[in-house]
Amino acid sequence: MAGPAAGRQNHRSSEGTIPDHFSGVADAYAQYRPHYPASLFEYLATLTPRHDLAWDVGAGNGQAAVPLAEHYRRVLATDVSARQIANATPHPRVQYRTAAAQDSGLPAHAADLITVAQAAHWFDLPAFYREVELVLAPGGALVLWTYGTPRVDGESVQPVFHHWSSTVVGPYWPAERRWVDEGYRTLPFPFAEISPPKLELTADWNLRELLGYLDTWSSVGQYRKVRNADPVPEAAAALAEVWGMAEATRTVRWPLGLRIGYLRRAGGGPPV
Repeated sequence: MAGPAAGRQNHRSSEGTIPDHFSGVADAYAQYRPHYPASLFEYLATLTPRHDLAWDVGAGNGQAAVPLAEHYRRVLATDVSARQIANATPHPRVQYRTAAAQDSGLPAHAADLITVAQAAHWFDLPAFYREVELVLAPGGALVLWTYGTPRVDGESVQPVFHHWSSTVVGPYWPAERRWVDEGYRTLPFPFAEISPPKLELTADWNLRELLGYLDTWSSVGQYRKVRNADPVPEAAAALAEVWGMAEATRTVRWPLGLRIGYLRRAGGGPPV
């Protein structure tokens, strides 16, 4: 992987300016966060004329970086959390690095694709966007995506889940969560934008797997911190009454909100 470009202007802020809500649940995050559909990465590969290097920012445990490596020759995956990087899935074409979002360390115009999966709302966006302007290659694309609170199949299950997620832990989401709930539609995005397709994330989970996922929510972590109590057992008890057999699986669905952009400069824009 190429190192930092010599002589580039140092405009980066410190790693500590970016919140880290997930180091404490890195193990659970790796086990219980849903996986993205292959169709998403097949679509992303159509957005760029070259497929040499993709930079996955806020990479977590590599849930986007590894499938990107099926379409790009090299992937740089960075995350502010060293514990997340330590839990990342190894892949011969993925290089993991602990770094803040604005600290790619890449030479100018090196990245054919820059992706941010479920993390852009935590970033210092002006600093990150300056880095994008610097390292995105001609014709390269920036893609941000997010998913909010899911729906759980089952007429009796969804209302119970909705009550817990909105009323019990809903007030404890960090302020940045509003951008997730809006599907990133209102997130500042100063790029030449194209419309994305409609894509959905799904998982078939039993009750234990759903509860494991809830345990990774930043609102749950904040609830514990503020109230010195754990809200997940309350969800477990309420959902157990309507779930049926605990090992029975139900489909969980998250619509994906995408923002896709190109630099507003010569050589920018989508492939033609």
